Amino acid sequence: MESADGAARTLPSLGQLSRGRLFGRAHGLFGLSPSSRLLPPAPRSQENTEPQKIAFLLRKQWTLYSVTPLYRFSPACLRDYSRLLSAFIAAEKQKGLAVEVGVELDIKVAVSSLPDLKGSEQDQAGILVQLSLRSPASRKNSEEKLVWSGWFCCVFGDDLSKNLPKDFTCLPLFLANGAESYTSIVGSWFQKTFDCCFRRLTISPLSLSWMAAMWTGCKVDKTTSAMELVFSVPCLPYPLDISYAIHPEDAKALWDTVQKTPGEITQEEVDIFMDCLYSHFHRHFKIYLSATKLVKVSTAIASAHCDGIIKFLQSQYLTGVLMLLTELAISQIQ
Repeated sequence: MESADGAARTLPSLGQLSRGRLFGRAHGLFGLSPSSRLLPPAPRSQENTEPQKIAFLLRKQWTLYSVTPLYRFSPACLRDYSRLLSAFIAAEKQKGLAVEVGVELDIKVAVSSLPDLKGSEQDQAGILVQLSLRSPASRKNSEEKLVWSGWFCCVFGDDLSKNLPKDFTCLPLFLANGAESYTSIVGSWFQKTFDCCFRRLTISPLSLSWMAAMWTGCKVDKTTSAMELVFSVPCLPYPLDISYAIHPEDAKALWDTVQKTPGEITQEEVDIFMDCLYSHFHRHFKIYLSATKLVKVSTAIASAHCDGIIKFLQSQYLTGVLMLLTELAISQIQ
């Protein structure tokens, strides 16, 4: 498909944004970084959540994408979308031959709602897409094997949502786990059906440093996992990474000495926090980490890689992490 200005739309990693800067918003953390921002809200009560769905999202590697607003998407039609996407996948497998909608297929598609994956009442509930494989020999009695999962969400995306034209739905963040071939097929269907565009989402070293500071300040009970920073050394004929592990209590104690205002974090505080870690490393190993590139952050809350790979480790801070990723996704599509 092509957009109004003639730009080609391809999926997933090389797609051009379909609607440019129509959907403007104030610059946030991952656009032009502000001098300060509020920390993520306290973890929400999970009494009314669906534990199985939330737990399913944890401890898996998810690949990040940004998605332009969906045109004429309706949360009331998820069952219909399941059937249509199932038929589309079957047609793709048969190299374009028509497939009757509703016929039982080798791959089962389930599109469902994740109502708890939002930050405010204005946010659209998350949407989960799952592909399960059934044995062709005995479809009715065979067990289904989950082969791919993807989900859309918008957590505290109010700035974008309130400025959307009528008939558009704001679900700017998409996360996928499974074969890239399935990601491409599913993304192609959403592109064609809802006039949207997917684009791989990367995370800059600046954004990773904010994540390191913010996640270090979160309280987690009974954790022994170290905070780990991975740096890539540039200008070498061969790849070389430096792994820097800090005991979580030491990292938290350092952050507590840096942070001035409870509930708020500033760029200056992030810089001081990282500079202290760099100075400590140089004092022991005589290596200037400031001359390297921060490529990965791992904490008890989550881990994130600059290539756009995320792993969630604590359900109570899931929406807090998604808030940052939503802002990153929105900054890429505005």
